[in-house]
Amino acid sequence: MSLLFRLIFEFFKTGLFAFGGGLATIPFLEEMGSNFGWFSVDTLTTMIAISESTPGPMGINMATYVGYHTYGILGGLITSLALVAPSIIVVCLIASMYDQFKQSKMIQAIFSGLRPAVVGFIISACIGIFLTTLFNIDAFTASKSIFKLFNFYSIITVIVLLSINHYKKLNPIYTIVFCAFIGILLKL
Repeated sequence: MSLLFRLIFEFFKTGLFAFGGGLATIPFLEEMGSNFGWFSVDTLTTMIAISESTPGPMGINMATYVGYHTYGILGGLITSLALVAPSIIVVCLIASMYDQFKQSKMIQAIFSGLRPAVVGFIISACIGIFLTTLFNIDAFTASKSIFKLFNFYSIITVIVLLSINHYKKLNPIYTIVFCAFIGILLKL
C-alpha cells in the first residue's frame, strides 16, 4: 500500500475509533510510530506539545503534523480530512436518526461501555508520555546511576506543577511561553 493511502487509512481508522477527543488519538499515534516508523516517541511528545500550544483541536493538529512530516503539504491536508471524515459521517447518520437513538437502552449501554476504554487509553498514553518526557530511562539502564534517570525537563515539570497548584489562576499562556523559552535556552 502506498504511503499516502496508508496515511489515509490509519487516520480514518483513528478518527473512527478515537472516542474522547485529541488525547484519545495518542495511543493510535504511538502505534503508528512503532509500526510504520513515521516518527519516534520523542517526536510524538514534540507533536503533542505543538498541538496543545497551537490554536485548534489537538487531534487535527497532530494529524496535520504527522501528514506534513511524512508526506508534505498534501499529506497534512489528507490526514486532517481522513481524521475528521468518520466524525462527519457518524454525526450525519446520528442526526438523521436522532429520535430513534435518543431513548435506546442499547446505545446508552454501548456508550457506557466505551467510557472506561477511552479513559484507559488516555491514561496509558499519558503515562507513556510522562515517562518519556521526564525520565531518561535509556541512560539510566546503561549506567545504573540514579542521577542519569532524571533530566532537566523533570525539574521544569515540577516547577510548573507547583506553580499551577500555588497560583490557581495562573494564565496557561504564561506557562506555555515560559516553557518554550526554557526549551529554547536548553537547546541553543
